[in-house]
Amino acid sequence: MKKYQTLLYYCYSPIENAEEFAAEHLVFCKSLNLVGRIIVADEGLNGTVSGTVDACRQYMESIHADQRFAKTDFKIDDVEVPSFIKMHCRYKPEIVHSGLRDPGLINPNEETGVHLDPKDFLEMKDQEDVVILDVRSNYEHNLGRFKNAVTLDIENFRDFPSKINELAQYKDKKILTYCTGGIKCEKASALLLKEGFKNVYQLHGGIIKYGKDVQGKDFEGQCYVFDNRVAVDVNKVNPTVISTCRNCGNKTNKMINCANPECNEHFTQCDACGELLDGCCSTVCQSHPLRREYDGTGYYVKVPQPVNTNKRSLAGS
Repeated sequence: MKKYQTLLYYCYSPIENAEEFAAEHLVFCKSLNLVGRIIVADEGLNGTVSGTVDACRQYMESIHADQRFAKTDFKIDDVEVPSFIKMHCRYKPEIVHSGLRDPGLINPNEETGVHLDPKDFLEMKDQEDVVILDVRSNYEHNLGRFKNAVTLDIENFRDFPSKINELAQYKDKKILTYCTGGIKCEKASALLLKEGFKNVYQLHGGIIKYGKDVQGKDFEGQCYVFDNRVAVDVNKVNPTVISTCRNCGNKTNKMINCANPECNEHFTQCDACGELLDGCCSTVCQSHPLRREYDGTGYYVKVPQPVNTNKRSLAGS
């Protein structure tokens, strides 16, 4: 039995004094020796945390004991080592940046797509009047996606609203949205409904829960995750590799960050090209004077940048 777990979760539930809550929650997480990344906003929580099995159990019990978050659905993975190095808990305006000038235009607590459990999603996804919509970013769906899914050319979820017009051709269809854990679909499906789409659904628990509940059938490639693992397997029924090395074109599931910190692009690269280019996306980045040492993983711990005391402040410029 593995000693550690990683918990992926979110909960749309109003939080009063959310900034204060974030500071207190960070102290609580550290008291359990958890590591991870949590975003706290007035609208709720969005987090991935990792620690011992006992610490994760205590954390989940604490979250569920708070009536505001009692409905939180945790996706639990057993892992060999913790999936993060440090613990961060930060306040932000939204737990997922919607890209809307007025984020209050949509409220997942009031209106969102019909939640489909993985079994129902599996049964519906191949019907003729259904469109499967991936609401994730390019680097995510390039690594893995559902067979026949419609994907969007977006760098971040905040770009999703600008793509609504492209989806108008599917207004007479049943739209089945999906993402990693479900959180983006809450806002994506709510926005689609606001824009006049009638039959909008979302995969409850996202790709991660789909992999656990129905063995990930027809999900092609791997699922990108926002921790040290970078990507996880989903499909245990008919797995395939769909992503290719950016440099040579050979198939590979390995995704890394460019070793040039000023680039730091997410991209897929095979081990052979990784060795040849020192983990860089190009020879230009390979020759960059700040290039980080490539250890084969393509994962780099963020190093705090020194404060330049000679630089004039905006107020004084």
